[in-house]
Amino acid sequence: MKFIPLSGVTTAAAAALLYIPVAFAQPQTAAVQGATPPPPAAAASPMAGHPAPGRNMQDRVENRIKELHRQLQITPAEEPQWNEFAQVMRENAREMDQAFMQRAQQYPTMNAVQNMQSYEQISQEHAQRVQKLVPAFQKLYDAMPDQQKRVADQVFRANAEKHMQPAAQTHRG
Repeated sequence: MKFIPLSGVTTAAAAALLYIPVAFAQPQTAAVQGATPPPPAAAASPMAGHPAPGRNMQDRVENRIKELHRQLQITPAEEPQWNEFAQVMRENAREMDQAFMQRAQQYPTMNAVQNMQSYEQISQEHAQRVQKLVPAFQKLYDAMPDQQKRVADQVFRANAEKHMQPAAQTHRG
């Protein structure tokens, strides 16, 4: 599979949001393919096998913020832009966590059409969060000297490639 390189800002925003597990919204493929009978509603939850929403998600985002701060070598002069970016990450995670919890509560009673509509809504909300994150990262990126921008490009490129590998394996069919 050929990877299409993304700009540093787009890659950064996408990589930062990769920690919001959109996989929560995926349907159960074994049941859809008829390989096994559908499991009881609790076992069929899209949340099964994923980190619990709420505190666990907040911890993951905080850990990602700390990791990025270190990897990007944020300087004291860049802290105001960094803090704005980190705050948007926190807000995005909190809002997406709420959307996933709402979906999880409704999931057991959804029919197939409602399931697809819910997935559509989650996808739209995710796109809106990326749209909020990009300008915040752009301000930070613009404040970086060229050498640090190259570091940022490398960090986000490596992260995107790491997350693209499993997806590429899954979609090779």
